[in-house]
Amino acid sequence: MAYHTFASILVHYVFSTKNREPLIVPEMESRLWAYMGGIARKNNMKSLAIGGMPDHVHLLLSLHPSVAVDKAVQLIKSGSSGWMHDQGQHRFAWQTGYGAFTIGTSQMNATVRYIANQKRHHTKRSFAEEWKIFLDRHGLQEYPD
Repeated sequence: MAYHTFASILVHYVFSTKNREPLIVPEMESRLWAYMGGIARKNNMKSLAIGGMPDHVHLLLSLHPSVAVDKAVQLIKSGSSGWMHDQGQHRFAWQTGYGAFTIGTSQMNATVRYIANQKRHHTKRSFAEEWKIFLDRHGLQEYPD
């Protein structure tokens, strides 16, 4: 009998632009999300949802067991930042920190909808309010950088 490795590692990442500046301009948004998805594919990850606002992004990734949580976000952030520079967005940078929140498969569809509806969601709640809710919901406090 052959044995195989199976894993369900779903991580909802949230990270902002440097100083939370609105550096993700509308005309670059869909191209940036697609590029981030390509980085995931090339690095043994599957992007299930990507979306955000001018000052932050949400990604739901399915990680292969060989990809560490911090390595995944490092690959996405560094690759997408370099791509933005190549596109003429020379001021673009991501903030150092990030949030990585594990979810179960039963939460996947709701998380995909949440990411898809960021623009509507943020008419009612700021990024700072959203961030606090995420930390509270997961029993976390901010780690010093």
